[in-house]
Amino acid sequence: MRQKIFLIIFLLANSAWAQKGSFTLASPDGRLKALINTDKRIDICVLQEKDTVLRPSTIKMDIVGKPSFGTNPKVVKSIFSKNKRQKIESPFYKKSTISDTYNEVSLSFKGNYSLTVRAYNEGVAYHFSSSLKEPFLVKNETADFIFPDDANAYIPYVKVRGAELTMERQFNNSFENTYTYGKLTAMDTNRLAFLPLLIETKSKRKVLITEADLEAYPGMYLRNIDRKNKLSAVFAPYPKTLEHGGYNKLQLLVKEREPYIAKVSSPRNFPWRIISVVKNDAELLDNDMVYKLASPSKIDDVSWIKPGKAAWDWWNAWNLYGVDFRAGINTETYKYYIDFASKKGLEYVVIDEGWAVNLKFDLKQVVSAINLPELINYAKQKNVGIILWAGYYAFEKDMEEVCRHYSALGVKGFKVDFMDRDDQLMVDFYYKAAKTAAKYKLILNLHGAYKPTGLQRTYPNVLNFEGIHGMEQMKWVDIKTDQVTYDVTFPFIRMVAGPVDYTQGAMRNASKNNYRAVSQEAMSQGTRCRQLASYIVFDAPLAMLCDNPVNYEKEEESISFISKIPTFWDQTFPLESKIGEYIVIARKKGDDWFIGGLNNWNKRSINLDLSFLNKDAKEVEIFVDGINADRVARDYKRKKIQLSENRTLKVDMAPGGGFAIKISTLKVN
Repeated sequence: MRQKIFLIIFLLANSAWAQKGSFTLASPDGRLKALINTDKRIDICVLQEKDTVLRPSTIKMDIVGKPSFGTNPKVVKSIFSKNKRQKIESPFYKKSTISDTYNEVSLSFKGNYSLTVRAYNEGVAYHFSSSLKEPFLVKNETADFIFPDDANAYIPYVKVRGAELTMERQFNNSFENTYTYGKLTAMDTNRLAFLPLLIETKSKRKVLITEADLEAYPGMYLRNIDRKNKLSAVFAPYPKTLEHGGYNKLQLLVKEREPYIAKVSSPRNFPWRIISVVKNDAELLDNDMVYKLASPSKIDDVSWIKPGKAAWDWWNAWNLYGVDFRAGINTETYKYYIDFASKKGLEYVVIDEGWAVNLKFDLKQVVSAINLPELINYAKQKNVGIILWAGYYAFEKDMEEVCRHYSALGVKGFKVDFMDRDDQLMVDFYYKAAKTAAKYKLILNLHGAYKPTGLQRTYPNVLNFEGIHGMEQMKWVDIKTDQVTYDVTFPFIRMVAGPVDYTQGAMRNASKNNYRAVSQEAMSQGTRCRQLASYIVFDAPLAMLCDNPVNYEKEEESISFISKIPTFWDQTFPLESKIGEYIVIARKKGDDWFIGGLNNWNKRSINLDLSFLNKDAKEVEIFVDGINADRVARDYKRKKIQLSENRTLKVDMAPGGGFAIKISTLKVN
């Protein structure tokens, strides 16, 4: 009843918004509304049709030594823009172009700041802007998100092992955890959650909170302070004192922080706060709001940027067998990986941790067992690129010279690891790294990273981000994880933000009862078909093949199919999907369609409606779980069939299973 009364009052107030300071902004299709109140403070409320999905929630920015943005606001100008449209070219993404259509209101306030609110069909976003010319400090930002009663949440808590759960300790984390699902009011008040975070309202709307265009500003966490249906933003304060240390001394640890969160040196826009709203789970699988709201590309010519798949060493622990040399971090081993990549049409080999001398923090000091120039030249002859792993501190302290040196040698990019923070200084590092790498035509894979916030649009040479509870977690014996359920959950949440460095491709597959963590000979949870399907379902312009080349060579059907799957797409078309249960996504590249399905631990049959395909004759290559895949997870069947006239296809998935399909135009002699 209180929600209805508020809505009536707000709509009545909007009829005289010029006098009362209330504004209504509708989405282009009219189904979503943002209600903005500027009387004494700034509140935002979001409705979808007749349902309130976000109650009036306060936003403001506290400025050191100056009036706050949002306290006793005085609107001096308002500009409404309706049906703003553009086409965004989106290379290396889940679609080649994005239709960007929205309505917008820009409110200018006394005090040289403004608020811009956009309404899309899929959500609402807002950001503050400052026109102050002199530098200033942001003490804190208030961003509240108050939901209707009885809301549930998928909460990615910050994971802290073996340490006191202080705020400072939580600000130093790898942004990797599974989701805790339950009542928002039951959320642990002492723990931070990182973004994106998904809320489920009583009316079954899904509300996803994240951010975009995070530049020169700290990332946002969320916290439930008082066990109400309310989340409040928390930001890591600006680092004052840094100490070299952490894992293999590859990190900079914050020992002391300033009493503010950001330094601002000139007029600027602050990051977008995104409130995405959907009725159907599948809509989250094709949400483009982060990409739309990011700053446009700063790289004019992207022709040198080459996405693709990479043979990767670390997960399989360099465990080659049946060879006549001692496998490990040495030239002979990496030549084997290069030969494998070349034969299978893979674009890259990643040389992970161990190639540079440990504890020297100097990426130009290479271990004696590796002849890096020889490997780079050998790979070039085989049409394979080399990507080098780099610890954050070693890369950051000599970034320009490291990029110049290795670009000149012929290296194609870096996998940078162990940043594990998102305060303003670390966010600055991301942009500096992206810009410097682009200068030397190097791609980047940001591991040990916070979630994407649109950097992949601004600098398209940044292909992947971790910030995901990926396959590496299957190696650790002290972690008890239901990875199968996580795999059918995170694409609706984390993947909305952007690509993931999940590192799939295991050839040792285990059913629920047979799985065990084995560090040196790791396996996956779920079936073989699940691993194949993940290359279609998971967004990753730089996709890893985590297993041993020898294991792939013994599984010719699987590796041949993986090698055919593109890593970026022309179109993406989510099919029937339900968070935490199953996912089905169709993607198109050129004339070919690929369809991937992932299942939870419940046996399931899916009737695929493929009416979106054109009417040309089609041939189907399909990998489906075998009849015994629930016990022997590597059991599968590969079939070639022609698609029926009614464009339907029934597929059975085992517990922890999946399926992978390629549909091509039938060649007629």
